[in-house]
Amino acid sequence: MAADDRPQIYLITPPDFGLDAFPDLLARVLDTTGIACIRLALAGSDGDRIGRAADALRLVAHDRDVALVIESHLQLVERHGLDGVHLNDGARSVRDARKLLGADAIVGAFCGTSRHDGINAGEAGADYVAFGPVGATGLGTGARAERDLFAWWSEMIEVPVVAEGGLTPDLVADLAPVSDFLGIGAEIWSADDPAAALKALLAPLG
Repeated sequence: MAADDRPQIYLITPPDFGLDAFPDLLARVLDTTGIACIRLALAGSDGDRIGRAADALRLVAHDRDVALVIESHLQLVERHGLDGVHLNDGARSVRDARKLLGADAIVGAFCGTSRHDGINAGEAGADYVAFGPVGATGLGTGARAERDLFAWWSEMIEVPVVAEGGLTPDLVADLAPVSDFLGIGAEIWSADDPAAALKALLAPLG
């Protein structure tokens, strides 16, 4: 696959991890595969814990010139020197996030399988729109973001698009030509060697 056709990799952290080991694990992944952006997707409402995770991962990411965004927690972006926020409610919070964080911050929006929500998010100022899941995850309603959605988006809309959720090598091959980013997280973190798992998942890209 030509370099200009190859989607960039958007890495999503696990919803739970230990700060004693995960930053080193993340560093190994970043040192073996080119990553464009990391999403800190730590679950829960413990602001102190999430803040400490943000600080630890920021050091790892920024040492390698990789952007780090945080899922949902707008107030932590500036406080912890992060690059932006990933919103899970479609277009609803995009304008508020942009107003709070300014023009230079990354503001992304997850829009499920809804083209309409994606368009609204883009018009509201999102830097990227994510659709998914693209494969089987066993979660949610079972509805998937189909290739047709990405193909239409990449042809008609200038806002970059992320394909995420349940990626397999076959889906990587199928979606690469119509996606700007592949969002990868749960697919690799349960493996004994996540860096190797990521390389195997991305093998179809050549």
